[in-house]
Amino acid sequence: KELVDYIADYLENVRDHRVYPGVQPGYLHARLPTEAPQAPESWDDIFRDVEDHIMPGIVHWQSPHMHAYFPALTSYPSIMGEMLSSALNVLCFTWASSPAGTELETIAMNWLGKLLGLPDCFLNEKNDSPGGGVIQTTASEATLVSLLAARTRALMELSSLNPEVQSSELLGHLICYCSDQAHSSVEKAGLIGLVRMRYIESDEHQCMRGAKLEEAILNDKDKGLVPFWINKYIAWTRDIDYSITSSMFCCSG
Repeated sequence: KELVDYIADYLENVRDHRVYPGVQPGYLHARLPTEAPQAPESWDDIFRDVEDHIMPGIVHWQSPHMHAYFPALTSYPSIMGEMLSSALNVLCFTWASSPAGTELETIAMNWLGKLLGLPDCFLNEKNDSPGGGVIQTTASEATLVSLLAARTRALMELSSLNPEVQSSELLGHLICYCSDQAHSSVEKAGLIGLVRMRYIESDEHQCMRGAKLEEAILNDKDKGLVPFWINKYIAWTRDIDYSITSSMFCCSG
């Protein structure tokens, strides 16, 4: 109850906090022991440490005065849901590990797909559906997972057409695309995925235009490369699209 009251009081008065902390890198190292405690501490001591050492270094994303990056991420319902899921210790890595959690995620993703107006092929409502999705913890992680999924699909198609060629060799033919205004996480996804990334020059409105993208794709295909993934963004929010048609999968031989 004390923790719930603390959270409620914090959110009620978050506007009174300085949004960005006035600390320097390494401030917490100077305040905390270099070794883990050997004995448990009282609840009062833990709360005192939170107030004295942790809160001074917190960026208050929930503050109405916070205008950097993107809007606040939590709400009272989401906090209560987080408390409940933590207590239930829901692990959804397979259906058997949590039938309710696994199916709820699928249902929620279908809801989101319908809210976005996605075609039925993006949904997971039938046993033979190629669509569906999973919830990722961050946008950067979603970008990477999307790229890896598209890379796997492309390699599977290329391997079926060229069974005598090793996957490591086929990987060198893959190429993906993004705007030169894309977030740095897109570049990192390409580095982790070991694939080439082509940056499409944006226009005077900082937009990636279809004509330049098409030109780049055709040029790369003429060079024997295999376009397999595009990162596109609308306004200033990036979204991922790897629904490239199978006709774009080709191999130089």
